[in-house]
Amino acid sequence: MTSEPWSPLQLSLPAGHGRRVLVTGATGYVGGRLIPELLASGFTVRATARNVENLSQRSWAKSVETAQADLQQGEQVRTAMQDVHTVVYLVHSMGSGQDFMEREAEMAHTVAQAAAEAGVRQIVFLGGLHPDKPLEELSDHMRSREQVSRILLAGEVPTLVFEAGVIIGSGSVSFEMIRHLAERLPVMPGPSWLANSIEPIAIRDVLYYLAHACALREAVNRTFDIGCGQAQSFAAMLTEYADVAGLSPRKVYALPIPAPRLSGFWIGVVTPIPRGIAMPLSASMAEDAVCEEHDIAALVPDPPEGLTDFREACRRAIERQRTGTVDRTWDDDVLAAMAIDPAQPLPSDPEWAGNTVFTDVRERDGEAPPEAVWEVVESIGGQNGWYSAPALWRIRGLMDQVMGGYGLARGRRDARRLRVNDYVDWWRVERVEPGHSVTLRAEMRAGGRAWLQFSVEPLGGGGSRLRQRAVFFPSGLAGRAYWRAIQPFHALVFPTMAKNILAAAAPRANGERPGAE
Repeated sequence: MTSEPWSPLQLSLPAGHGRRVLVTGATGYVGGRLIPELLASGFTVRATARNVENLSQRSWAKSVETAQADLQQGEQVRTAMQDVHTVVYLVHSMGSGQDFMEREAEMAHTVAQAAAEAGVRQIVFLGGLHPDKPLEELSDHMRSREQVSRILLAGEVPTLVFEAGVIIGSGSVSFEMIRHLAERLPVMPGPSWLANSIEPIAIRDVLYYLAHACALREAVNRTFDIGCGQAQSFAAMLTEYADVAGLSPRKVYALPIPAPRLSGFWIGVVTPIPRGIAMPLSASMAEDAVCEEHDIAALVPDPPEGLTDFREACRRAIERQRTGTVDRTWDDDVLAAMAIDPAQPLPSDPEWAGNTVFTDVRERDGEAPPEAVWEVVESIGGQNGWYSAPALWRIRGLMDQVMGGYGLARGRRDARRLRVNDYVDWWRVERVEPGHSVTLRAEMRAGGRAWLQFSVEPLGGGGSRLRQRAVFFPSGLAGRAYWRAIQPFHALVFPTMAKNILAAAAPRANGERPGAE
Protein backbone atom coordinates (compact mmCIF):
# COMPACT_ATOMS: atom_id res chain seq x y z
CA MET A 1 0.00 0.00 0.00
CA THR A 2 1.34 3.45 -0.90
CA SER A 3 1.14 6.20 1.70
CA GLU A 4 -1.38 8.87 0.92
CA PRO A 5 -0.11 12.44 0.83
CA TRP A 6 -1.99 15.01 2.85
CA SER A 7 -2.17 18.74 3.09
CA PRO A 8 -4.11 20.38 5.93
CA LEU A 9 -7.21 22.34 5.02
CA GLN A 10 -6.49 25.20 7.42
CA LEU A 11 -10.24 25.68 7.83
CA SER A 12 -9.82 28.14 10.70
CA LEU A 13 -9.26 25.17 12.98
CA PRO A 14 -8.53 25.76 16.66
CA ALA A 15 -5.07 25.85 18.14
CA GLY A 16 -4.41 22.53 19.83
CA HIS A 17 -2.26 24.02 22.64
CA GLY A 18 -0.44 20.68 22.77
CA ARG A 19 -3.48 18.78 24.00
CA ARG A 20 -3.17 15.06 23.52
CA VAL A 21 -6.08 13.64 21.52
CA LEU A 22 -6.70 9.92 21.19
CA VAL A 23 -8.34 8.98 17.88
CA THR A 24 -10.01 5.59 17.82
CA GLY A 25 -10.88 4.29 14.39
CA ALA A 26 -7.74 5.89 12.96
CA THR A 27 -7.75 3.51 10.00
CA GLY A 28 -11.33 4.44 9.08
CA TYR A 29 -12.72 6.95 6.63
CA VAL A 30 -13.19 9.88 9.04
CA GLY A 31 -10.31 9.06 11.40
CA GLY A 32 -7.69 8.88 8.66
CA ARG A 33 -8.75 12.32 7.42
CA LEU A 34 -9.10 13.92 10.85
CA ILE A 35 -5.61 13.13 12.10
CA PRO A 36 -3.75 15.40 9.61
CA GLU A 37 -6.04 18.30 10.56
CA LEU A 38 -5.42 17.78 14.27
CA LEU A 39 -1.66 17.64 13.71
CA ALA A 40 -1.76 20.81 11.63
CA SER A 41 -3.59 22.57 14.47
CA GLY A 42 -0.95 21.68 17.05
CA PHE A 43 -2.59 18.78 18.84
CA THR A 44 -0.53 15.84 20.02
CA VAL A 45 -2.26 12.87 18.41
CA ARG A 46 -2.32 9.28 19.55
CA ALA A 47 -3.88 6.83 17.10
CA THR A 48 -5.24 3.43 18.04
CA ALA A 49 -5.78 0.30 16.02
CA ARG A 50 -6.18 -3.36 16.84
CA ASN A 51 -3.01 -3.82 14.79
CA VAL A 52 -0.72 -0.77 14.73
CA GLU A 53 0.99 -2.14 11.62
CA ASN A 54 -2.11 -0.98 9.78
CA LEU A 55 -1.09 2.61 10.59
CA SER A 56 2.51 2.34 9.42
CA GLN A 57 1.83 3.15 5.78
CA ARG A 58 -0.08 6.38 6.46
CA SER A 59 1.76 9.57 5.56
CA TRP A 60 1.22 10.90 9.09
CA ALA A 61 2.40 7.69 10.83
CA LYS A 62 5.71 9.17 12.03
CA SER A 63 3.96 12.27 13.38
CA VAL A 64 1.63 10.48 15.80
CA GLU A 65 1.88 8.28 18.85
CA THR A 66 0.40 4.84 18.31
CA ALA A 67 -1.31 2.45 20.69
CA GLN A 68 -2.51 -1.06 19.97
CA ALA A 69 -5.92 -1.50 21.54
CA ASP A 70 -8.94 -3.72 21.08
CA LEU A 71 -11.84 -1.62 22.39
CA GLN A 72 -13.32 -4.66 24.08
CA GLN A 73 -10.17 -5.07 26.19
CA GLY A 74 -10.34 -2.68 29.15
CA GLU A 75 -6.67 -2.83 30.12
CA GLN A 76 -5.50 -2.06 26.59
CA VAL A 77 -7.91 0.87 26.33
CA ARG A 78 -6.86 2.32 29.71
CA THR A 79 -3.22 2.15 28.68
CA ALA A 80 -3.97 3.92 25.40
CA MET A 81 -5.80 6.70 27.27
CA GLN A 82 -3.02 7.63 29.69
CA ASP A 83 -2.30 11.41 29.65
CA VAL A 84 -5.06 11.97 27.07
CA HIS A 85 -7.27 15.06 27.26
CA THR A 86 -9.85 14.19 24.59
CA VAL A 87 -10.93 10.88 23.07
CA VAL A 88 -12.48 10.98 19.61
CA TYR A 89 -14.62 7.86 19.29
CA LEU A 90 -15.03 6.96 15.62
CA VAL A 91 -15.32 3.19 15.80
CA HIS A 92 -18.49 1.79 14.28
CA SER A 93 -19.00 -1.18 12.03
CA MET A 94 -21.94 -1.92 9.77
CA GLY A 95 -23.93 -4.87 10.95
CA SER A 96 -27.29 -6.17 12.06
CA GLY A 97 -28.72 -8.41 14.75
CA GLN A 98 -28.45 -8.62 18.51
CA ASP A 99 -24.83 -9.81 18.57
CA PHE A 100 -23.71 -6.76 16.63
CA MET A 101 -25.49 -4.34 18.96
CA GLU A 102 -24.25 -6.12 22.08
CA ARG A 103 -20.67 -5.90 20.81
CA GLU A 104 -21.04 -2.17 20.07
CA ALA A 105 -22.55 -1.59 23.52
CA GLU A 106 -19.74 -3.53 25.20
CA MET A 107 -17.11 -1.38 23.46
CA ALA A 108 -18.91 1.81 24.49
CA HIS A 109 -19.04 0.71 28.15
CA THR A 110 -15.34 -0.20 28.03
CA VAL A 111 -14.37 3.17 26.53
CA ALA A 112 -16.52 5.15 29.00
CA GLN A 113 -15.09 3.32 32.02
CA ALA A 114 -11.48 3.42 30.81
CA ALA A 115 -11.77 7.16 30.05
CA ALA A 116 -12.99 7.82 33.60
CA GLU A 117 -10.20 5.76 35.15
CA ALA A 118 -7.55 7.45 32.96
CA GLY A 119 -8.72 10.99 33.78
CA VAL A 120 -9.87 11.88 30.25
CA ARG A 121 -11.62 15.28 30.20
CA GLN A 122 -13.79 14.96 27.09
CA ILE A 123 -15.13 12.27 24.75
CA VAL A 124 -16.26 13.23 21.25
CA PHE A 125 -18.49 10.75 19.43
CA LEU A 126 -19.69 10.88 15.81
CA GLY A 127 -23.13 9.29 15.75
CA GLY A 128 -25.97 9.07 13.25
CA LEU A 129 -28.74 11.58 12.58
CA HIS A 130 -32.15 9.99 13.01
CA PRO A 131 -35.74 10.92 13.85
CA ASP A 132 -36.80 11.34 17.47
CA LYS A 133 -38.67 8.12 18.11
CA PRO A 134 -38.42 5.09 20.41
CA LEU A 135 -35.17 3.16 20.19
CA GLU A 136 -36.88 -0.08 19.19
CA GLU A 137 -38.39 1.59 16.11
CA LEU A 138 -35.01 2.51 14.63
CA SER A 139 -33.03 0.31 12.25
CA ASP A 140 -30.34 -1.91 13.77
CA HIS A 141 -27.68 0.41 12.39
CA MET A 142 -29.19 3.57 13.89
CA ARG A 143 -30.30 1.83 17.08
CA SER A 144 -26.73 0.76 17.70
CA ARG A 145 -25.39 4.28 17.21
CA GLU A 146 -28.04 5.76 19.50
CA GLN A 147 -27.32 3.08 22.08
CA VAL A 148 -23.58 3.93 22.04
CA SER A 149 -24.45 7.62 22.34
CA ARG A 150 -26.60 7.02 25.44
CA ILE A 151 -23.96 4.86 27.10
CA LEU A 152 -21.26 7.51 26.63
CA LEU A 153 -23.51 10.38 27.73
CA ALA A 154 -24.39 8.48 30.91
CA GLY A 155 -20.71 7.90 31.75
CA GLU A 156 -18.52 9.89 34.14
CA VAL A 157 -16.60 11.66 31.37
CA PRO A 158 -18.57 14.41 29.55
CA THR A 159 -19.37 13.34 25.98
CA LEU A 160 -20.11 15.61 23.04
CA VAL A 161 -22.13 13.67 20.47
CA PHE A 162 -22.40 14.88 16.89
CA GLU A 163 -25.29 13.34 14.97
CA ALA A 164 -24.65 13.49 11.23
CA GLY A 165 -26.60 12.16 8.28
CA VAL A 166 -25.11 11.31 4.90
CA ILE A 167 -21.45 12.38 4.79
CA ILE A 168 -20.43 13.62 1.35
CA GLY A 169 -16.89 12.83 0.29
CA SER A 170 -15.13 10.21 -1.80
CA GLY A 171 -14.79 7.07 0.31
CA SER A 172 -17.85 7.70 2.48
CA VAL A 173 -20.14 4.66 2.21
CA SER A 174 -23.27 6.79 1.81
CA PHE A 175 -21.67 8.98 -0.84
CA GLU A 176 -20.33 5.98 -2.73
CA MET A 177 -23.86 4.58 -2.84
CA ILE A 178 -25.07 7.85 -4.37
CA ARG A 179 -22.18 7.95 -6.83
CA HIS A 180 -22.46 4.38 -8.06
CA LEU A 181 -26.25 4.35 -8.35
CA ALA A 182 -26.30 7.64 -10.25
CA GLU A 183 -23.51 6.63 -12.61
CA ARG A 184 -24.92 3.20 -13.39
CA LEU A 185 -28.67 3.79 -13.66
CA PRO A 186 -30.17 6.53 -15.87
CA VAL A 187 -33.61 5.33 -14.75
CA MET A 188 -33.99 4.24 -11.14
CA PRO A 189 -37.18 2.75 -9.77
CA GLY A 190 -36.54 2.14 -6.10
CA PRO A 191 -37.97 1.75 -2.61
CA SER A 192 -40.14 4.35 -0.91
CA TRP A 193 -37.23 5.65 1.18
CA LEU A 194 -35.87 7.41 -1.91
CA ALA A 195 -38.44 10.10 -1.07
CA ASN A 196 -37.27 10.45 2.55
CA SER A 197 -35.79 13.74 3.72
CA ILE A 198 -32.02 13.71 4.28
CA GLU A 199 -29.73 16.52 5.41
CA PRO A 200 -26.21 15.77 4.18
CA ILE A 201 -22.95 17.22 5.43
CA ALA A 202 -19.59 17.59 3.69
CA ILE A 203 -16.64 15.67 5.12
CA ARG A 204 -14.68 18.92 5.47
CA ASP A 205 -17.42 20.30 7.75
CA VAL A 206 -17.44 17.09 9.81
CA LEU A 207 -13.69 17.48 10.32
CA TYR A 208 -14.17 21.13 11.22
CA TYR A 209 -16.63 20.27 13.99
CA LEU A 210 -14.60 17.35 15.32
CA ALA A 211 -11.38 19.38 15.50
CA HIS A 212 -13.10 22.28 17.26
CA ALA A 213 -14.67 19.89 19.75
CA CYS A 214 -11.15 18.82 20.75
CA ALA A 215 -10.23 22.40 21.73
CA LEU A 216 -13.24 23.43 23.87
CA ARG A 217 -12.41 25.37 27.03
CA GLU A 218 -15.04 23.54 29.07
CA ALA A 219 -16.22 19.95 28.78
CA VAL A 220 -19.65 19.42 27.23
CA ASN A 221 -22.11 16.59 27.75
CA ARG A 222 -24.91 16.69 25.18
CA THR A 223 -25.93 15.86 21.63
CA PHE A 224 -25.77 18.24 18.66
CA ASP A 225 -27.24 17.79 15.19
CA ILE A 226 -24.89 18.77 12.35
CA GLY A 227 -25.73 19.15 8.67
CA CYS A 228 -25.48 21.52 5.73
CA GLY A 229 -28.65 23.41 6.64
CA GLN A 230 -30.71 22.16 3.72
CA ALA A 231 -32.66 18.89 3.61
CA GLN A 232 -33.62 17.10 0.39
CA SER A 233 -34.83 13.72 -0.69
CA PHE A 234 -32.40 10.92 -1.44
CA ALA A 235 -33.83 10.90 -4.96
CA ALA A 236 -32.88 14.57 -5.33
CA MET A 237 -29.35 13.75 -4.22
CA LEU A 238 -29.07 11.20 -7.00
CA THR A 239 -30.28 13.63 -9.68
CA GLU A 240 -28.14 16.50 -8.39
CA TYR A 241 -25.05 14.33 -8.24
CA ALA A 242 -25.63 13.33 -11.86
CA ASP A 243 -25.89 17.00 -12.83
CA VAL A 244 -22.66 17.94 -11.01
CA ALA A 245 -20.87 14.95 -12.56
CA GLY A 246 -22.00 15.95 -16.06
CA LEU A 247 -24.17 12.87 -16.59
CA SER A 248 -27.40 12.85 -18.53
CA PRO A 249 -30.51 13.68 -16.45
CA ARG A 250 -31.49 10.82 -14.17
CA LYS A 251 -35.07 9.70 -13.60
CA VAL A 252 -35.70 8.44 -10.08
CA TYR A 253 -39.02 6.91 -9.02
CA ALA A 254 -39.80 6.13 -5.39
CA LEU A 255 -42.19 3.18 -5.46
CA PRO A 256 -44.59 2.55 -2.54
CA ILE A 257 -42.50 -0.42 -1.41
CA PRO A 258 -40.38 -0.06 1.76
CA ALA A 259 -38.52 -3.40 1.31
CA PRO A 260 -35.31 -2.47 3.19
CA ARG A 261 -33.79 -5.94 2.78
CA LEU A 262 -34.68 -6.10 -0.90
CA SER A 263 -33.26 -2.63 -1.50
CA GLY A 264 -30.05 -3.61 0.30
CA PHE A 265 -29.76 -6.60 -1.98
CA TRP A 266 -30.41 -4.31 -4.97
CA ILE A 267 -27.64 -1.91 -3.92
CA GLY A 268 -25.27 -4.82 -3.40
CA VAL A 269 -25.96 -6.08 -6.93
CA VAL A 270 -25.97 -2.75 -8.80
CA THR A 271 -22.98 -1.17 -7.02
CA PRO A 272 -19.58 -2.51 -5.92
CA ILE A 273 -20.45 -1.81 -2.26
CA PRO A 274 -20.29 -5.13 -0.36
CA ARG A 275 -23.71 -6.54 0.46
CA GLY A 276 -22.80 -6.83 4.14
CA ILE A 277 -22.50 -3.02 4.20
CA ALA A 278 -25.33 -2.26 1.78
CA MET A 279 -27.95 -4.20 3.73
CA PRO A 280 -27.75 -2.31 7.07
CA LEU A 281 -27.11 0.99 5.31
CA SER A 282 -30.26 0.70 3.19
CA ALA A 283 -32.25 -0.20 6.31
CA SER A 284 -31.12 3.04 7.97
CA MET A 285 -32.18 4.98 4.87
CA ALA A 286 -35.78 4.07 5.68
CA GLU A 287 -35.69 6.85 8.30
CA ASP A 288 -35.62 10.62 7.76
CA ALA A 289 -32.35 12.26 8.80
CA VAL A 290 -32.91 16.00 9.24
CA CYS A 291 -31.37 18.34 11.80
CA GLU A 292 -33.90 19.54 14.36
CA GLU A 293 -31.61 22.17 15.86
CA HIS A 294 -28.41 24.06 15.12
CA ASP A 295 -27.34 24.71 18.71
CA ILE A 296 -23.77 23.80 17.86
CA ALA A 297 -23.36 27.32 16.43
CA ALA A 298 -23.34 28.71 19.99
CA LEU A 299 -20.42 26.45 20.86
CA VAL A 300 -18.59 26.15 17.53
CA PRO A 301 -19.25 28.95 15.01
CA ASP A 302 -20.03 27.96 11.43
CA PRO A 303 -16.95 27.81 9.18
CA PRO A 304 -15.96 31.33 8.01
CA GLU A 305 -16.98 30.53 4.43
CA GLY A 306 -20.20 28.92 5.62
CA LEU A 307 -21.37 25.32 5.60
CA THR A 308 -20.76 23.42 2.37
CA ASP A 309 -23.89 22.73 0.36
CA PHE A 310 -24.56 19.37 -1.29
CA ARG A 311 -23.55 20.37 -4.81
CA GLU A 312 -20.26 21.89 -3.71
CA ALA A 313 -19.51 18.87 -1.55
CA CYS A 314 -20.10 16.60 -4.55
CA ARG A 315 -17.95 18.80 -6.77
CA ARG A 316 -15.07 18.50 -4.34
CA ALA A 317 -15.52 14.74 -4.04
CA ILE A 318 -15.30 14.18 -7.80
CA GLU A 319 -12.82 16.92 -8.68
CA ARG A 320 -10.33 14.51 -10.23
CA GLN A 321 -13.09 12.80 -12.19
CA ARG A 322 -14.62 16.12 -13.24
CA THR A 323 -11.40 17.78 -14.42
CA GLY A 324 -10.10 14.60 -16.01
CA THR A 325 -6.60 14.24 -14.58
CA VAL A 326 -4.73 10.99 -14.18
CA ASP A 327 -1.79 10.34 -11.89
CA ARG A 328 1.63 10.02 -13.44
CA THR A 329 2.57 7.01 -11.30
CA TRP A 330 2.52 3.49 -12.67
CA ASP A 331 1.34 2.10 -9.31
CA ASP A 332 -2.17 0.85 -9.99
CA ASP A 333 -3.01 1.20 -6.28
CA VAL A 334 -2.82 4.97 -6.71
CA LEU A 335 -4.99 6.04 -9.62
CA ALA A 336 -6.07 9.12 -7.71
CA ALA A 337 -4.27 12.41 -8.09
CA MET A 338 -2.43 13.74 -5.05
CA ALA A 339 -5.18 14.32 -2.53
CA ILE A 340 -5.11 17.73 -0.88
CA ASP A 341 -8.80 17.83 0.02
CA PRO A 342 -10.33 15.23 2.36
CA ALA A 343 -13.31 15.02 0.03
CA GLN A 344 -11.12 13.41 -2.62
CA PRO A 345 -9.94 9.77 -2.73
CA LEU A 346 -7.08 8.43 -0.66
CA PRO A 347 -5.28 5.14 -1.35
CA SER A 348 -6.40 3.90 2.08
CA ASP A 349 -10.07 4.06 1.03
CA PRO A 350 -11.87 0.79 0.25
CA GLU A 351 -11.36 -0.70 -3.21
CA TRP A 352 -14.99 0.06 -4.09
CA ALA A 353 -14.63 3.74 -3.21
CA GLY A 354 -13.98 6.47 -5.75
CA ASN A 355 -15.17 6.90 -9.29
CA THR A 356 -15.04 3.85 -11.53
CA VAL A 357 -11.73 3.50 -13.35
CA PHE A 358 -11.04 0.87 -16.00
CA THR A 359 -7.45 0.03 -16.91
CA ASP A 360 -5.65 -2.18 -19.39
CA VAL A 361 -1.99 -2.65 -18.47
CA ARG A 362 0.62 -4.40 -20.62
CA GLU A 363 4.30 -4.92 -19.88
CA ARG A 364 7.08 -6.39 -22.01
CA ASP A 365 10.86 -6.66 -21.76
CA GLY A 366 13.27 -6.30 -24.67
CA GLU A 367 17.00 -6.22 -25.38
CA ALA A 368 17.13 -2.69 -26.83
CA PRO A 369 18.45 0.06 -24.52
CA PRO A 370 15.93 2.52 -23.00
CA GLU A 371 16.98 5.42 -25.23
CA ALA A 372 16.25 3.38 -28.38
CA VAL A 373 12.85 2.27 -27.06
CA TRP A 374 12.00 5.83 -26.05
CA GLU A 375 12.86 7.07 -29.55
CA VAL A 376 10.22 4.72 -30.96
CA VAL A 377 7.65 5.63 -28.31
CA GLU A 378 8.16 9.36 -28.85
CA SER A 379 7.63 9.01 -32.60
CA ILE A 380 4.42 6.97 -32.39
CA GLY A 381 1.33 7.96 -34.37
CA GLY A 382 0.87 10.10 -37.47
CA GLN A 383 2.80 8.83 -40.49
CA ASN A 384 4.77 6.50 -38.20
CA GLY A 385 1.66 4.56 -37.25
CA TRP A 386 0.79 2.73 -34.05
CA TYR A 387 2.88 -0.40 -34.48
CA SER A 388 -0.08 -2.78 -34.57
CA ALA A 389 -3.19 -3.67 -36.59
CA PRO A 390 -3.23 -0.58 -38.86
CA ALA A 391 -6.58 -1.62 -40.32
CA LEU A 392 -8.20 -1.58 -36.89
CA TRP A 393 -6.73 1.85 -36.13
CA ARG A 394 -8.10 3.17 -39.44
CA ILE A 395 -11.55 1.74 -38.70
CA ARG A 396 -11.56 3.33 -35.24
CA GLY A 397 -10.40 6.62 -36.75
CA LEU A 398 -13.21 6.58 -39.32
CA MET A 399 -15.74 5.82 -36.58
CA ASP A 400 -14.49 8.82 -34.64
CA GLN A 401 -14.72 11.09 -37.68
CA VAL A 402 -18.27 9.94 -38.41
CA MET A 403 -19.17 10.94 -34.85
CA GLY A 404 -17.60 14.38 -35.34
CA GLY A 405 -14.16 13.63 -33.92
CA TYR A 406 -10.65 14.07 -35.35
CA GLY A 407 -9.93 10.45 -36.15
CA LEU A 408 -6.46 9.98 -37.64
CA ALA A 409 -6.73 13.12 -39.77
CA ARG A 410 -4.54 15.42 -37.65
CA GLY A 411 -1.35 13.37 -37.67
CA ARG A 412 1.53 14.96 -35.73
CA ARG A 413 3.19 18.36 -35.57
CA ASP A 414 6.67 16.85 -35.31
CA ALA A 415 7.42 13.33 -36.54
CA ARG A 416 10.10 12.67 -33.90
CA ARG A 417 9.53 14.85 -30.83
CA LEU A 418 6.62 15.31 -28.42
CA ARG A 419 5.81 18.38 -26.36
CA VAL A 420 3.01 19.01 -23.92
CA ASN A 421 -0.20 19.98 -25.76
CA ASP A 422 0.96 18.48 -29.09
CA TYR A 423 -1.70 16.51 -30.94
CA VAL A 424 -1.06 12.93 -32.06
CA ASP A 425 -3.98 11.81 -34.22
CA TRP A 426 -6.97 11.80 -31.83
CA TRP A 427 -4.73 12.13 -28.78
CA ARG A 428 -3.33 15.19 -27.00
CA VAL A 429 0.00 15.10 -25.11
CA GLU A 430 -0.83 15.78 -21.47
CA ARG A 431 2.55 15.04 -19.88
CA VAL A 432 6.05 14.14 -21.08
CA GLU A 433 9.06 13.07 -19.05
CA PRO A 434 11.73 12.91 -21.81
CA GLY A 435 13.40 9.54 -22.03
CA HIS A 436 10.96 8.00 -19.56
CA SER A 437 7.19 8.43 -20.03
CA VAL A 438 4.41 10.11 -21.94
CA THR A 439 0.69 10.47 -21.16
CA LEU A 440 -1.72 10.96 -24.06
CA ARG A 441 -5.26 12.19 -23.38
CA ALA A 442 -7.93 11.05 -25.83
CA GLU A 443 -9.91 13.64 -27.78
CA MET A 444 -11.94 11.02 -29.60
CA ARG A 445 -15.67 10.49 -29.14
CA ALA A 446 -16.17 7.99 -26.34
CA GLY A 447 -18.40 7.51 -23.34
CA GLY A 448 -15.95 9.03 -20.88
CA ARG A 449 -12.37 10.25 -20.51
CA ALA A 450 -9.45 8.13 -21.70
CA TRP A 451 -5.67 8.18 -21.52
CA LEU A 452 -2.88 6.09 -23.02
CA GLN A 453 0.44 6.00 -21.16
CA PHE A 454 3.85 4.65 -22.13
CA SER A 455 6.80 4.23 -19.79
CA VAL A 456 10.33 2.96 -20.47
CA GLU A 457 12.59 1.66 -17.69
CA PRO A 458 16.11 0.18 -17.85
CA LEU A 459 16.57 -3.43 -16.75
CA GLY A 460 19.34 -4.34 -14.35
CA GLY A 461 21.04 -6.80 -16.70
CA GLY A 462 20.62 -4.58 -19.77
CA GLY A 463 17.68 -3.99 -22.05
CA SER A 464 14.40 -2.22 -21.30
CA ARG A 465 10.95 -2.73 -19.88
CA LEU A 466 8.09 -1.13 -21.80
CA ARG A 467 4.82 -0.51 -19.97
CA GLN A 468 1.58 0.50 -21.63
CA ARG A 469 -1.51 1.51 -19.68
CA ALA A 470 -4.91 2.54 -20.99
CA VAL A 471 -7.02 4.37 -18.39
CA PHE A 472 -10.73 5.10 -18.82
CA PHE A 473 -13.15 7.05 -16.63
CA PRO A 474 -16.60 5.97 -17.89
CA SER A 475 -19.55 8.31 -17.98
CA GLY A 476 -22.71 6.44 -17.08
CA LEU A 477 -23.88 3.22 -18.68
CA ALA A 478 -22.78 4.37 -22.13
CA GLY A 479 -19.20 4.64 -20.91
CA ARG A 480 -19.26 1.20 -19.35
CA ALA A 481 -20.76 -0.28 -22.51
CA TYR A 482 -18.06 1.44 -24.59
CA TRP A 483 -15.27 -0.05 -22.47
CA ARG A 484 -16.72 -3.54 -22.76
CA ALA A 485 -17.08 -3.13 -26.51
CA ILE A 486 -13.53 -1.88 -26.99
CA GLN A 487 -11.83 -4.63 -24.94
CA PRO A 488 -11.54 -7.05 -27.91
CA PHE A 489 -9.79 -4.23 -29.79
CA HIS A 490 -7.35 -3.85 -26.89
CA ALA A 491 -6.72 -7.60 -26.79
CA LEU A 492 -5.69 -7.54 -30.44
CA VAL A 493 -3.82 -4.24 -30.53
CA PHE A 494 -1.94 -3.72 -27.28
CA PRO A 495 0.12 -6.94 -27.01
CA THR A 496 1.24 -6.55 -30.62
CA MET A 497 1.99 -2.86 -30.08
CA ALA A 498 4.42 -3.57 -27.22
CA LYS A 499 6.09 -6.36 -29.16
CA ASN A 500 6.53 -4.26 -32.31
CA ILE A 501 7.79 -1.17 -30.48
CA LEU A 502 10.56 -3.24 -28.89
CA ALA A 503 11.33 -4.89 -32.23
CA ALA A 504 11.57 -1.49 -33.93
CA ALA A 505 13.89 -0.24 -31.19
CA ALA A 506 16.46 -3.01 -31.69
CA PRO A 507 17.88 -1.82 -35.05
CA ARG A 508 17.71 1.83 -33.90
CA ALA A 509 20.23 0.94 -31.23
CA ASN A 510 22.59 0.23 -34.16
CA GLY A 511 21.79 3.50 -35.93
CA GLU A 512 19.12 2.15 -38.29
CA ARG A 513 15.65 3.74 -38.57
CA PRO A 514 13.07 1.25 -39.83
CA GLY A 515 9.46 2.39 -40.11
CA ALA A 516 6.51 1.33 -38.05
CA GLU A 517 4.47 -1.78 -38.79
